[in-house]
Amino acid sequence: MSFSRRTNWNTEESELARAHRLRVEAGLPIADLTASNPTRCGFQYAPELLAALANPAALDYDPQPCGSPRAREAICEYYAEHGALVKPEQIILTTSTSEAYSFLFRLLCDPGNEIVVPQPGYPLFDFLAVLDDVRLKFAPLIYDQGWQADPEGFRRAITPETRAIVLVHPNNPTGHFTKWWEAQWLERLCWENDLSLIVDEVFLDYGLGGAERSFAAGLQGVRVFVVSGLSKIAGLPQMKAAWIAAIGPEAALAMGRLEVIADTFLSMNAPVQCALPAWLEGRQAIQDQIRDRLALNLTELDRQLAKVPAVQRLDSEGGWYAVLRIPALQPDEQTVLELLELGVWVHPGYFFGFAESGWLVVSLLGPEREFSTGVTGLVNYLKTNQGGNNPGSMA
Repeated sequence: MSFSRRTNWNTEESELARAHRLRVEAGLPIADLTASNPTRCGFQYAPELLAALANPAALDYDPQPCGSPRAREAICEYYAEHGALVKPEQIILTTSTSEAYSFLFRLLCDPGNEIVVPQPGYPLFDFLAVLDDVRLKFAPLIYDQGWQADPEGFRRAITPETRAIVLVHPNNPTGHFTKWWEAQWLERLCWENDLSLIVDEVFLDYGLGGAERSFAAGLQGVRVFVVSGLSKIAGLPQMKAAWIAAIGPEAALAMGRLEVIADTFLSMNAPVQCALPAWLEGRQAIQDQIRDRLALNLTELDRQLAKVPAVQRLDSEGGWYAVLRIPALQPDEQTVLELLELGVWVHPGYFFGFAESGWLVVSLLGPEREFSTGVTGLVNYLKTNQGGNNPGSMA
């Protein structure tokens, strides 16, 4: 049987995945410092949350490509709280931000066109680009007394085949929020090269310094497509509810084309559309719990890392992750395997586009006791080895 080249992936289990699976199957303890699923991190959800799925209106099949008007109005109310005036006719519902990206890649790109993506970043775009027949060009985020986008790096990444720049605001995992001056040169760069700006704001509500402005407020003269969803906003990844907001010039033209794409798939089910307004309205309760957890775990991480001067936690402005710079004495994959043997599970930095050595990424979302246990194991390992072998074990 012949398959397409776009699905010719290496699907063999990696050494890291295999080692983790074997430890789980053996029943050995693991302090998970990679946790990113809020539904498994011990948060308290409202008992009546699922009742919103029982809305009788969901029994009526009324296929609307852009999504139900009430759901889109609720999303507009969310953006109004972030200082952005968005109208329902600028919103299109999708089942995930991944699907939203796919819709936008199909809207903006012909096969072989390019999308500029910042790096470090979450390893999502590689598969999406292949599936939608587009190519990725990476532009650097640099760390110099905080994270910042590199204007010349973005400019060099642009070619005649480039159709859009992707931002994650704040970036995952660095926690970098795009500053006003960065937005200004990005706006100019897009205008000069006739590019669209795709902005992922799933972590927008989790800034460490307070509320941040949404790109849904728009930029002068530039097409902006904001993607977000309930996975992070309401801590509900299992509900598969997300959206695109089309902002700026030609937004109506873009929405007309997106509507055809959405009409082809009609992805989001009616019960979720009916429940979305209630879930958005009740988001504050889960967001408060998540913010408290992030703050407590970050404090604990910094307290323990103070014992290891050779390790630096890089400054973050938001999101759920912390980036650690460690001595680059061996490949990070080996470090992660050695930590796993001690019962601590962390991300190697290269998973997010960092170099092969010298970087670990830790999630701040996990339950406090498990997080503290994991950080203690991590710190003990780093104090003893700073990347070498450790004879001790938590097992």
